[in-house]
Amino acid sequence: MTDAVVTRFAPSPTGFLHIGGARTALFNWLYARHAGGRMLLRIEDTDRERSTEAAIAAILDGLSWLGLDWDGEAVHQFRRASRHREVAESLLASGDAYLCYATPQELEEMREKARAEGRPPRYDGRWRERPASQAPAGVAPVVRLKAPQEGETVLDDKVQGRVSFANKDLDDFILLRSDGTPTFMLAVVVDDHDMGVTQIIRGDDHLTNAARQMQIYEALGWTAPGMAHIPLIHGADGAKLSKRHGALGVDAYRAMGYLPEALRNYLVRLGWSHGDKEFFSTQEMIDAFDLGHVGRSPARFDFVKLESMNGHYIRASRDADLVAALEATTPYLPPGGGDPIAFDDETRTKLRAAMPGLKERAKTLVELLDGAAYLFAKRPLVLDAKALALLDAVGRAHIASLLPRFASLETWSAKGAEAAVRDYVEETKVKLGQVAQPLRAALTGRATSPGIFDVLEVLGREESLARLQDQAH
Repeated sequence: MTDAVVTRFAPSPTGFLHIGGARTALFNWLYARHAGGRMLLRIEDTDRERSTEAAIAAILDGLSWLGLDWDGEAVHQFRRASRHREVAESLLASGDAYLCYATPQELEEMREKARAEGRPPRYDGRWRERPASQAPAGVAPVVRLKAPQEGETVLDDKVQGRVSFANKDLDDFILLRSDGTPTFMLAVVVDDHDMGVTQIIRGDDHLTNAARQMQIYEALGWTAPGMAHIPLIHGADGAKLSKRHGALGVDAYRAMGYLPEALRNYLVRLGWSHGDKEFFSTQEMIDAFDLGHVGRSPARFDFVKLESMNGHYIRASRDADLVAALEATTPYLPPGGGDPIAFDDETRTKLRAAMPGLKERAKTLVELLDGAAYLFAKRPLVLDAKALALLDAVGRAHIASLLPRFASLETWSAKGAEAAVRDYVEETKVKLGQVAQPLRAALTGRATSPGIFDVLEVLGREESLARLQDQAH
C-alpha cells in the first residue's frame, strides 16, 4: 500500500455533526487508513451568516468521540478566499471564464421565462461573448465559468458507475460573486487540488455538483480526484431521513447512551457490506473496507438494530471500561430523577462490582446508569408502584424472618446470602420467587434488578441490612 491516498471530510459548520455526515467521515477515514494514507479535515465555513464556532466545536468533538482522527490541522475554507479569487482570475485571463453583468432583474426574468416554458431555470449566456466595454453602469459583475455547451461531462464514479451529464443542461455557473467572494463550487475544487486530495467520498446529493466541478478541473488543466458518491440514509420506512427517524447530531446519540464503537460499527454497515458479517473491530473494518461493496440504494436507519448492536457491545465490554464510559458520558446524559453520581473511588468500586449483573440487562449507558441507581439510592428508598405491590404484609414478613439469618452470616457474599435464602425457602415450603421478589423491592426500590444475591453482595452487609430493616415493618 502507498501513502499517496488522501481523502477529506468537509463538513459545513452550520449545525451539529449529523448522522449522515458521521458516516461520510467514517467511510473517508476507513478508506484512507486501509490504504495507509491520510484523511484531511476541511471546515467549509464560507457561509459566514450560518457558520458558527459552536458548530465547529461540535463537529470536532463528535469526530473525536467517534474515534475518527484526521491528519494535520483542520483547514478553514473561508481563510483561503484570496487563493480562490486568484484561481478565478487565472480562468478569466485564459478565457475560460468571463465577467457577467446581468442584473438581478434580468436573472429573475430568465427564471420566469424558464418556468413559463416548463424547463429548469438556467443562465442564458448573454454575457458569454460580450466585451466589458458594454457593461452597464453601476453593476458589479460576477465571474462565470465558460462551460462547454455541447457533448457531455462524464464521471466514472466508484459507487455509481459511469454517470454522464449533457453539457447543454449545465449552464455557465458563478465562480466569484459580485462582492468578490468565491462560490462553494470553485472553493471545493481549489481546496481539493491544493490539499492533494486523491479520492472524494461524499453523499450522492453532490452528483450534479461533481459534473460542474469536473468542468472546472478541465478548464484549469488539473487532474480531478477519484469520486465516490454514496447513497443517502433513509428512515426504516424508506422515506428521506428526518429527525423522527434519527437524523440527529452525534451528540444526541452520545446523550442517548450509545457507545462510540457500537455507533461506528452500526454506521459502517449502513450501505456497505462484507458478506454476512455484522460485528467488526476497528482493525477489521480498516482491513476489509472498500468502495466496491458500497451499495447504490439508500441505506435504512433502524434504531432497533442500533440498540441491539449497542447492547452487544455493552455485554462484550470489560467492566472497568464500562465504568469509565459511564463516567465520561454522564455529563452528556439528560438529567434524571435522582441526584447526579459523583465519581470517586468508592463509586467506581461499587460500579465495577455491580457491572456483571448490570450489563446483562442494559442496551444503552442510560439504561446501565438507571439500573445502577439502587447502588446510590438514599434511605429510606423511594419505591416504585411495582415494588410497593411486592411489599405487602406477606412480603414484609418474609423479610423480617430473613433479617436475623442474614445478620448471622459469618462472611457477606452472594453465595452465603443465597444459601440462607434457600434454607429459609426449604423450611417454609414457599417458592423462591415469593421471597426473592420482596427482597429485590426492599433492596432496590424496583421489581427488576440484577440477580438479587449479587445485589446483596454489592450493597454490603451494613447497607443491605439497613434497607431490609426499613421495609420489615
